[in-house]
Amino acid sequence: MMRKPVRRKASAALARNASAAAPVPSGTEPYRGLVGGIEALLEQARRTSARAVNALMTATYWEIGRRIVEYEQQGKARAEYGEALLKQLAADLTSRFGRGFGVVNLSQMKKFYLLWPPRQIFQTPSEESRPTPSGTSDGTILQTLSAESHLAGIARCFPLPWSAYVRLLAVKNEHARRFYETEALRGGWSVRQIDRQIESQFYERTALSRNKAAMLKKGARARPEDAVAAEEEVKDPYVLEFLGLRDEYSEMELEQALIRHLESFLLELGGDFCFAGRQKRLRIGDEWFRVDLVFYHRRLRCLVLIDLKLGRFTHADAGQMHTYLNYAAEHWTRPDENPPVGLILCAQRDEALARYALGNLPNKVLAAEYRTVLPDEKLLAADLQKTRRMLERRGIGRGRK
Repeated sequence: MMRKPVRRKASAALARNASAAAPVPSGTEPYRGLVGGIEALLEQARRTSARAVNALMTATYWEIGRRIVEYEQQGKARAEYGEALLKQLAADLTSRFGRGFGVVNLSQMKKFYLLWPPRQIFQTPSEESRPTPSGTSDGTILQTLSAESHLAGIARCFPLPWSAYVRLLAVKNEHARRFYETEALRGGWSVRQIDRQIESQFYERTALSRNKAAMLKKGARARPEDAVAAEEEVKDPYVLEFLGLRDEYSEMELEQALIRHLESFLLELGGDFCFAGRQKRLRIGDEWFRVDLVFYHRRLRCLVLIDLKLGRFTHADAGQMHTYLNYAAEHWTRPDENPPVGLILCAQRDEALARYALGNLPNKVLAAEYRTVLPDEKLLAADLQKTRRMLERRGIGRGRK
């Protein structure tokens, strides 16, 4: 009689163990619904976080612009500082907060404040037609706003991300600028869509059209290339700079693996190659670019910029590399160093290609020396092709375009 409870307990324990060991029903509709729901939740959370950071960042940059303008306006002497003030301020802020506060950025913040003044952004639609009461200044508006959570109040006035306002700053026509801002808000345009509409002169085409309603309806349609993934919003260069985070990542597993191998391969060639950076960012105008790898070659006394392409080599790749080299020569090269050299590597499935960009060198003698010292292009191409095949056999990057 005493054995029965023991058997029941043993049976219950076995049942629990069997249940715990049972495979998760991953192929069932309820489980797929669970995974899909969590994925959607995480995507939405990322987007919401990016938008919240963007709103606060935009408000902060507007406020920085206001303080710069008001400092300059406090007397003729300060107004004469001009660019010298921005350079000094950029140096001080960069030493304290890192990237994101260079002269170009500070100039944009100043311009942002001037193009979106307090009287414009703090008026509600019903107040826009009403004259500003006499004796009310921008300072009074801002003092009132300060009592109501300063940055949060400013952030509500700028629903677009900072990168969108940066793009709008380049539109010189005030009516066009307001048009693009209004349509972006009304249609929920992404930054890419704003850029595409500006480049296609959508404002001018709409103004000349006889059927403006049809033009606006057509222009509101997004294209597949306009979409911005949640990960891209989170890793936006402006957001990363504002948060003080580093941006060293590669979007594709295969590309990332090839870059890592290439880095090791060049370092193993000898002591001349010194690693300087991976996915090194550079900014030209309002656009961001990345150089996959940057090395310093001690014997040649120059930087070596390497750009990896997973597709076929095109003339656009050569033009882009020359743009990188011009930038590196101006901003990254020291006075006692030789001009930088670029290496374009194409890792197409059936063909690999390595090509040096030597067009910016001052003389043929230096170009010849570069070719003698740098690794053979055919050797690099063969190694790249071999590595790609090995990685694809392991399943890295398989099925990716």
